[in-house]
Amino acid sequence: MKSVRRSKTSSKNEVPRYSSRLLYAFLLIVCISFVGTTGYYLIEKQWSVLDAFYMTIITLTTVGFGETHELSDRGRVFTIILIVFSMGIAGYSISTIASFVLEGQLNDIIQGRRMETYISHLYHHIIVCGGGRTGKHIVSELYKTRMPFVVVEQSEEVLESLRTHVGDIPHLQADATEDDTLIEAGIKRARGLIAALGDDKDNVFIVLSARSLNPRLQIIARCNEEANAEKLRKAGANDIVSPNAIGGMRMVSMMLRPNVVAFLDEMMRVTGQTLRFEEVSIEHGHSLVDQTLEQAHIGRKTGLLVVAIRSPDGSIRYNPGGKTMLKHGDVLIILGTRAQIAELYNLLNQSSYDTSLADVLYNIEE
Repeated sequence: MKSVRRSKTSSKNEVPRYSSRLLYAFLLIVCISFVGTTGYYLIEKQWSVLDAFYMTIITLTTVGFGETHELSDRGRVFTIILIVFSMGIAGYSISTIASFVLEGQLNDIIQGRRMETYISHLYHHIIVCGGGRTGKHIVSELYKTRMPFVVVEQSEEVLESLRTHVGDIPHLQADATEDDTLIEAGIKRARGLIAALGDDKDNVFIVLSARSLNPRLQIIARCNEEANAEKLRKAGANDIVSPNAIGGMRMVSMMLRPNVVAFLDEMMRVTGQTLRFEEVSIEHGHSLVDQTLEQAHIGRKTGLLVVAIRSPDGSIRYNPGGKTMLKHGDVLIILGTRAQIAELYNLLNQSSYDTSLADVLYNIEE
């Protein structure tokens, strides 16, 4: 699988820094050219501005062409001084341009621009704020399921670790607590946001900003201290997850139900395919409305398994039988591969996300 070629940093941060170096080198060349032209014009009284500029250029470039006119002694002294200064300026300018191209900085900017373009076209995606110890697992799961997402992470070391353990991913190297960063990540078009920073205060700030920018956003927040859970909820988080609590529950489950845990872990690592639980809403006008599961033939048409059905009132019917009637607003909890889940969405004439765009993001030619 081909992937997005990584850019070492967001073009938002890199372009100004690299551009300023090139601009500085260009201004030095312009200044030395102006000084040389003015000097020759003032020293050699009979020379025109064009003659003075021509002499300056052939001196700076050391091409070895003959002089325009015979130089006076003052003109020769000025030429020596001009050569000494121009050698340093030319060396700096050439090394700047060479490093810009050869060390990949130009390619980084181009890739950064492409990354911004892809992110600007993302729709119904997930924004992951933080790519550390918790964020790495979040990103890995999103990457495996090919769900469109963008990672917002300020640390280059963390991004490098993500690229090593997960792969090349759409990302912004920026501060996730800033509104401009969230807007650039497409928060107004996103389906959800995961605040997974290590500091609860930062997560509260992100949740507060995200909720104000997109009131309909599904927000999941990491909470390290239970005392901060209520603050996150008041800030606008739909759900709150404590890594410590989840880790403790898993350790107990492994002790009490080791075979169940092993089964679920193996299910997530089935060779050649990726089995996942997914939820699909039955909306008004769908062909499945007012049909039974037996009449819908979901298993026969898609190959996936309907594990449960959640009704609009919140009640859940586990392992529903064939006579179970499907109603508007029901949510199907299903188990299947990515292809099977996509087939169900096609059957319902809806899309969980923009599959074609997700494929583009993960299959970009380098």
